[in-house]
Amino acid sequence: MTAAENVCYTLINVPMDSEPPSEISLKNDLEKGDVKSKTEALKKVIIMILNGEKLPGLLMTIIRFVLPLQDHTIKKLLLVFWEIVPKTTPDGRLLHEMILVCDAYRKDLQHPNEFIRGSTLRFLCKLKEAELLEPLMPAIRACLEHRHSYVRRNAVLAIYTIYRNFEHLIPDAPELIHDFLVNEKDASCKRNAFMMLIHADQDRALDYLSTCIDQVQTFGDILQLVIVELIYKVCHANPSERARFIRCIYNLLQSSSPAVKYEAAGTLVTLSSAPTAIKAAAQCYIDLIIKESDNNVKLIVLDRLIELKEHPAHERVLQDLVMDILRVLSTPDLEVRKKTLQLALDLVSSRNVEELVIVLKKEVIKTNNVSEHEDTDKYRQLLVRTLHSCSVRFPDMAANVIPVLMEFLSDSNEAAAADVLEFVREAIQRFDNLRMLIVEKMLEVFHAIKSVKIYRGALWILGEYCSTKEDIQSVMTEVRRSLGEIPIVESEIKKEAGELKPEEEITVGPVQKLVTEMGTYATQSALSSSRPTKKEEERPPLRGFLLDGDFFVAASLATTLTKVALRYVALVQEKKKQNSFVAEAMLLMASILHLGKSSLPKKPITDDDVDRISLCLKVLSECSPLMNDIFNKECRQSLSHMLSAKLEEEKLSQKKESEKRNVTVQPDDPISFMQLTAKNEMNCKEDQFQLSLLAAMGNTQRKEAADPLASKLNKVTQLTGFSDPVYAEAYVHVNQYDIVLDVLVVNQTSDTLQNCTLELATLGDLKLVEKPSPLTLAPHDFANIKANVKVASTENGIIFGNIVYDVSGAASDRNCVVLSDIHIDIMDYIQPATCTDAEFRQMWAEFEWENKVTVNTNIVDLNDYLQHILKSTNMKCLTPEKALSGYCGFMAANLYARSIFGEDALANVSIEKPIQQGPEAPVTGHIRIRAKSQGMALSLGDKINLSQKKTSI
Repeated sequence: MTAAENVCYTLINVPMDSEPPSEISLKNDLEKGDVKSKTEALKKVIIMILNGEKLPGLLMTIIRFVLPLQDHTIKKLLLVFWEIVPKTTPDGRLLHEMILVCDAYRKDLQHPNEFIRGSTLRFLCKLKEAELLEPLMPAIRACLEHRHSYVRRNAVLAIYTIYRNFEHLIPDAPELIHDFLVNEKDASCKRNAFMMLIHADQDRALDYLSTCIDQVQTFGDILQLVIVELIYKVCHANPSERARFIRCIYNLLQSSSPAVKYEAAGTLVTLSSAPTAIKAAAQCYIDLIIKESDNNVKLIVLDRLIELKEHPAHERVLQDLVMDILRVLSTPDLEVRKKTLQLALDLVSSRNVEELVIVLKKEVIKTNNVSEHEDTDKYRQLLVRTLHSCSVRFPDMAANVIPVLMEFLSDSNEAAAADVLEFVREAIQRFDNLRMLIVEKMLEVFHAIKSVKIYRGALWILGEYCSTKEDIQSVMTEVRRSLGEIPIVESEIKKEAGELKPEEEITVGPVQKLVTEMGTYATQSALSSSRPTKKEEERPPLRGFLLDGDFFVAASLATTLTKVALRYVALVQEKKKQNSFVAEAMLLMASILHLGKSSLPKKPITDDDVDRISLCLKVLSECSPLMNDIFNKECRQSLSHMLSAKLEEEKLSQKKESEKRNVTVQPDDPISFMQLTAKNEMNCKEDQFQLSLLAAMGNTQRKEAADPLASKLNKVTQLTGFSDPVYAEAYVHVNQYDIVLDVLVVNQTSDTLQNCTLELATLGDLKLVEKPSPLTLAPHDFANIKANVKVASTENGIIFGNIVYDVSGAASDRNCVVLSDIHIDIMDYIQPATCTDAEFRQMWAEFEWENKVTVNTNIVDLNDYLQHILKSTNMKCLTPEKALSGYCGFMAANLYARSIFGEDALANVSIEKPIQQGPEAPVTGHIRIRAKSQGMALSLGDKINLSQKKTSI
């Protein structure tokens, strides 16, 4: 084992700016100083030894002048010193001076102070020299009978480590500890003793557990945790033991300690797949989530419930617990609520959907009474989306849900109202029987809508689905009420009469840059007249929108009026009434056009809106059957196509999910019966405790590619040339938040290389954790050096450096070999993710960093190019497959990904095939990337630039 890989027990923070003291001054302080100066000198010695200094001359000084002192701080520092000081000669023999040290520690093990005894016993756990431990064994055994529990529990630990490392020193340790455990009363001592028996002699541990299995509930939580671990390991290795211990695990689910309950539930699930066991474990998890205050704990336990749900056999058991799971919604944290609602939605069935909807409706109403908070709005959105999904899957529920949700169309939070509107639009199209109810409710809340975007959507729904004469009249009444007095211009001028200045100041407003839905820029400057600000009177909503210069809603209103007028003409036979209604609609449109052209609004009407309103006026004046069809049939068909495509996509994704979860068994697959499985075959199942330990240490085993050689070799980077005196190559292993460089260094010369050091530096958001230790390489020898690099954000990083060394016997300066750069690939941190169109647009508008990459490729097919970009950037295409199918010479798609650090990356691909250049012409266009951080946007752009030229073959 190299020096760099020695086990480290003690970490000491070292101030780097201090000047290293000389050995003479340290010797002087250790010999003649008072206790305080000896303490400081000893600290400096420890730091110098940790930095690689040998200081052999100080060993005897410390034994003579420091070791006999009784000061507790010095004794504590000496324990660290003896742990790190070299105890052997270069040929591996123990130093003679260590006999004196050994004697001092024998006296400390018999010291009347329990702290000194206990800390000495802890220190002995770290010793790896059997010759030092042998004389101390009688004293260590005697400590098992000490009156104080601190000494006894550390004595157990010392015996355990000595037995594990040097069994010959204490061969009867398991028997000794078993006898100690039977008579011991202290919980921490019992826990340590039981822990030792689990690892040293499992049969004795089981014998002890069998004698006290009925009293397990009365034990302390630290001992209960160890008992859970033992039961898991025994049943994992020998399934026939399950019946003996499963009752004990059931009892531990009632433990007062949350940690014990969590481990017991996890163990129960792995030991038994019986519905009663799954139900008990799930119930335990739900109780933990509700009672634990820490949100991280709630999220972890929720993940365990989600894992349970993934198992097809367990899903039905969890469906009965949906109402219990919904109790978790009392937690204020949004992330917990989000996961809970998703879990409940996955588990909902026709048996429990009614109860689920009742609870969700109550929650929605509750959010209305809570004081406004950002999370309240987001939570309301989540609830609306969940109710939306329930109603689509179970149409019978829609009638209960819609009246409650439509109250929120007048909500000041536009996002929640937009979700309600989307739901209402889908419901009114899908469920014919609910149309009357929805229209009636929409007319009730119409005047209270505050947001112009929601207003537009509500107008469209009313225009599209009002089919009776009374409803059409109601729509016209509501529009008149919302527009106020007609004509608008005259009534506004009358209101302001007497308050106008002699001259109006005409100003050009600032140029406004807008981003359209397709991601292109639109520039708009507004000519406005500044007027004296009079006290804002209560304006009707629609009039307020128009005077603010928002004429897009006017175009929407014109379309709605045209639809209802055409429908009214078809319904009512009387010519007089027909003409009267159409004339009223045309008057409203003309009045709006007049307002748009006047100087009253803050921004004048745009040409597009003028064209739209003029077209509607023309349609109403002519009333041709073709236009009637376009306005009253084609629009609804477009919506129907969109909704059916969306539903098809959802069904497809659900089918893929269920295919993933269904375990397919081939006809000739062997069936394994647990009862008939041999012990050694059981080991193929993964040990959960081992897996969680590896995960905590960051050593989780990644699933490698199908060809393991290819995947490993891809990560090897050559750092120096074959003709260099030192050859080096690095295997770059990327964990989640850190990178491990395993560097192979080969001495290609016939000389011994001393102090061979790998010096590394980083560029980007990377940080070197520790400096690799120097090595000595024999002629033609090789060694592995490990270096850890921490990663803080998603961007391309570069690691560069050199290898410096001395040639033994040479008088020249240090030699240096410069290494090639190691480029850290951003793709290791980016994962495909999904988001809604609304979220994509919102992020697109918010993110300030943009990188525009011009397409420069030899791929000739648009779809091939898109697939190639998706593969090389790890991004997910949000544009549905239906929208990308077909061939029209150009393509636009939105891509999205998220990094493991929670950073979002958006991309808009706009590409075309220049047909005039022939069929073999490559794809042209550009990709625009947006991200919150500059590093992310630039790194993704670089990645696309590098991979563009590679063909998709």
